[in-house]
Amino acid sequence: MEVSSELCSKGCTPWQRLLLTASLLTCWLLPTTAQVTIESLPLKVVEGENVLLRVDNLPENLLGFAWYRGIKNLKQGISLYSLAYGTNVQGPTHSGRETLYSNGSLWIQNVTKEDTGYYTFRTISRRGEIISNTSLQLHVYSSLYICGGPYKPRQLTIESVPPHVAEGGSVLLLVHNLPPYLRSIFWYKGVIVFNKVEIVRFRRAKTSSELGPAHSGREIVYRNGSMLLQNVTWKDTGFYTLRTLNRYGSVELAHVYLQVDTSLSSCCDPLKSAPLTINPVPPHAAEGESVLLHVHSLPKHLQTFSWYKGVCSTQAFKIAEYNIATKSIIRGRAHRGRETGYTNGSLLLQNVTEEDMGLYTLVVIDSNFKIETAHVQVNVNKLATQPVLRVTHTTVRVQSSVVFSCFSDITGISIRWLFNNQRLQLTERMTLSPSKCQLRIHTVTREDAGDYQCEAFNPISSKTSLPVSLAVVTE
Repeated sequence: MEVSSELCSKGCTPWQRLLLTASLLTCWLLPTTAQVTIESLPLKVVEGENVLLRVDNLPENLLGFAWYRGIKNLKQGISLYSLAYGTNVQGPTHSGRETLYSNGSLWIQNVTKEDTGYYTFRTISRRGEIISNTSLQLHVYSSLYICGGPYKPRQLTIESVPPHVAEGGSVLLLVHNLPPYLRSIFWYKGVIVFNKVEIVRFRRAKTSSELGPAHSGREIVYRNGSMLLQNVTWKDTGFYTLRTLNRYGSVELAHVYLQVDTSLSSCCDPLKSAPLTINPVPPHAAEGESVLLHVHSLPKHLQTFSWYKGVCSTQAFKIAEYNIATKSIIRGRAHRGRETGYTNGSLLLQNVTEEDMGLYTLVVIDSNFKIETAHVQVNVNKLATQPVLRVTHTTVRVQSSVVFSCFSDITGISIRWLFNNQRLQLTERMTLSPSKCQLRIHTVTREDAGDYQCEAFNPISSKTSLPVSLAVVTE
């Protein structure tokens, strides 16, 4: 009777109390049978993902079955299913994210680290006897793992679109690889984060913006983190910083340098020299390749120039310094032995890795001791490898559910889905996990039958998995 009251602590009808009392009035310490098995799909699940605890070899002639948290003290009921009535009874540990199916399987959505632990599945005969207790340990991984393989989130970056904008024009500071589970987005003018230079903050839950002291009335922030700057002037030239805050308190920063080309404006002096600029060649490189940071419009009467890793031009980040008079190159503390400087100011990065990603700064000094500074973003990616696609069942019934999981063994990869060699069009019956490596069809129809594939891609390469065929039956 105690177990019945625990499971019904959130409210049951009289017949549900009678059902639970009859079903659970027996000894808890019965031997576990090997007939019933439980499998976690996927085997490794990440915070924010979904997991299916699939039950196989379900006994016949059952009155019902139930899921519990734990392995010994089975008073923490999640959900009980009555086969006689085809209904669910939610237990005290039901979080609102669990769905119990008629085949015994338990679907848990948007898992958290708190979901880690043992889960026990119990079957009950028509005579109210416990047939089996089967337990499984579920481990919820942090964002270091994703869909069964190591995962390192792509670095938060910002792209200026277009790269150079004329006075009076508009520029979009386009954000890439925005972190998941965001709570707030902040934009600042400059590289230092403090209140006086805050442009705007955007709260995603409320879809609302709060203007900061540095807001000029020309900035618009979008839900994806990007910021549109309208009617730019030469005073807008410089660094902009994006700060993100997620619901777990994690903070990320990214910088972008905005170059306003006054030489492109009709009002400007045509005799004025073009600004110092840098182009990465190629814009996106594969690991192991070389990237040339090609400098344009170097001053004529150049005295020295220096390259730095990052946005700070200090000795700790100096890669190399070149003196025109002595024609000598002095290596800095940040030199890794793979950089080559040229007299035209350009810098060659050889055999690049993902650690070479980020902003680079060039500082030039002419014979009149005039200082010019330019910045460039370097992007490095791994070549995509063929992902592996798995599915909970290759044959499913109409109105049931099915889960596809895409496994990739490299970092910094994105996932998209294909159906019968075409881009999958998501419907209201389908959901993707936050990382998009897991696809669930909640209510299968005949139209869902066909070949499914997942494509792993990044800016330089893509690979598609072998197809997995899904058959849909009506019986």
